[in-house]
Amino acid sequence: MDVMDVAAFLKEDIKDSDITSEALLSEERAKARIIAKEDCVLAGLSEALKVFEHLSLEVKSEIADGNQALKGDTILTIEGRAKDILAGERLALNFLGRMSGIATETRKLVDKCRRINPNVQIAATRKTTPGFRVFEKKAVILGGGYPHRFCLDDAFLIKDNHLKLVPSIEEALNRAKSSEPARQGKKVEIEVENLGDALKAASAGADIVMLDNMAPEEVKKAYLAVKEAKSHIVVEVSGGVTPHNIEEYAESADMISLGFLTHSVSAVDFSLEITELLDEN
Repeated sequence: MDVMDVAAFLKEDIKDSDITSEALLSEERAKARIIAKEDCVLAGLSEALKVFEHLSLEVKSEIADGNQALKGDTILTIEGRAKDILAGERLALNFLGRMSGIATETRKLVDKCRRINPNVQIAATRKTTPGFRVFEKKAVILGGGYPHRFCLDDAFLIKDNHLKLVPSIEEALNRAKSSEPARQGKKVEIEVENLGDALKAASAGADIVMLDNMAPEEVKKAYLAVKEAKSHIVVEVSGGVTPHNIEEYAESADMISLGFLTHSVSAVDFSLEITELLDEN
């Protein structure tokens, strides 16, 4: 996030001025702190720091993004003009709350699944908040997850709607594999919904086979069949995966992707408190 991004985010929140602070305050200086109101994996700290730095405030932190924070921990301290502290408060807390929520839930699911399969990756999807994807994907990484595609030109992903427009799985894979991006090394992934199509995809040269919306027992059969056919192929599981059933898929997947990580997690609660009014002298 660069200075122009910070300015734009602040402009969205403040617009012309913080009329409350302008009415109540002059040039008072103060100290403040942000505390965690619950245990979490911290994410969004570097963004919060940049918000306050952009407002010419002094900020310090004893903890880093990706680390565990406990309820009551001071995440960072801020010192400077009180108006500026209050102007940056909500934006900084929004970054911390949203990103820490994603990182915390990601870490929970990674730990849960790796107790079953130490090599499985837990991945995000493109089901992100418009304009905020880079931060949500970063939070997934900080939680120990895999970001997956940031955008459509990162890798091929042949989905069900593509297959309605192309004669066959084999033809779709042939077109993708013979294209310039594939020749430059971009991976070709294809989404399938049954064992037969998974084997067709494996035989036709897919780099990654996504088993979509399949029950755990179907996933296990397809996973074993694909690996037997071509052991190097990555098998991804997606569709219908939730925090409640993800463990049922962990044994039979190289990667599990779920939109939940970026569209349905709860934000972590943080609070900014003014701790001291500084002597003007």
